[in-house]
Amino acid sequence: MPEAIEIQLKKGALELCVLALLSQHDSYAYEIASQLSESIGMGEGTIYPLMRRLQNDGLVETYLVESPSGPSRKYYRLTEAGKASFSSQRAAWSSFSGAVQGILGEVK
Repeated sequence: MPEAIEIQLKKGALELCVLALLSQHDSYAYEIASQLSESIGMGEGTIYPLMRRLQNDGLVETYLVESPSGPSRKYYRLTEAGKASFSSQRAAWSSFSGAVQGILGEVK
């Protein structure tokens, strides 16, 4: 796959992936970045600006947790608006990806 296309596909799904991870449990940005790097190859540098935007948009909120080995960590959790956004984005993704799969299946 050409790199530019792959990057655009990943960027389009990144917010949904972050919301999905946070719907499972609260997490800190480095942990989210590590999971996304391992799963879909997204770099750490993309996560921090997205986390700030999600916070500014009211989809996530933060709290500090003391760490036994170093400074406190900033954890993120979904707000009610974030849970609603995740639910609607997941439904939209399912519908869209199903339609694309249908088209791809029809291509001869």
